[in-house]
Amino acid sequence: MKALVIGSTGLVGEHLLQLLELDNRFTSVTALVRKPGAIRSTKINYEFFDFDNMNGALLTGDVLFCALGTTRKKAGSKEAQYKIDLTYNYEAAKLAKQNGVTVLAHVSSLGANSSSSNFYLQVKGKLEDNLKAIGFDRTIIVRPSFILGDRKEFRLGEKIGIVIMKALAFLMQGPLKKYRGVQAAKIAKCMIEESCNASNKGFVILESDKIQVY
Repeated sequence: MKALVIGSTGLVGEHLLQLLELDNRFTSVTALVRKPGAIRSTKINYEFFDFDNMNGALLTGDVLFCALGTTRKKAGSKEAQYKIDLTYNYEAAKLAKQNGVTVLAHVSSLGANSSSSNFYLQVKGKLEDNLKAIGFDRTIIVRPSFILGDRKEFRLGEKIGIVIMKALAFLMQGPLKKYRGVQAAKIAKCMIEESCNASNKGFVILESDKIQVY
């Protein structure tokens, strides 16, 4: 199979590339980027991609992995965050479907809901609704809780959150298990395995506790 990846320079995206590079089910991996990533491999091809003027010809393959996302602080405004988190992901997915891509695996968020009063969760929910409407043969939505891993940039709030999450992890049992922080590597592995699982049909949502098993 041929894989497409957007958001490959982020925390989950980098793990996706690492795992796809080693996965014999995928013969080639195309990462659509603004600048080349750190992983060098004959199997991984970096293609410059302008999300404001998308070249649909590059969006061809079998599976599209979407790990593109940002924060309001990094984006600079609600409008910019909306554009990156929703518009870019949706337009790329729509073009990929038009070009014959049949499977989509996308990173959303725990609590995503288009009716939420929380802007971030509302945007994530709206995107889920839009992706469902595109109609891939198989759409895998993963909804991780707090994402754990080594980020390139320092985020004080996240560092504090990680400490708290780790301290409270033993209390999060049963229905609360889905609120545990989850390693980015597990999210990436879940996306790959579930996208290759032929028993998954239509629109599939995997909450954070399901991701944890990977």
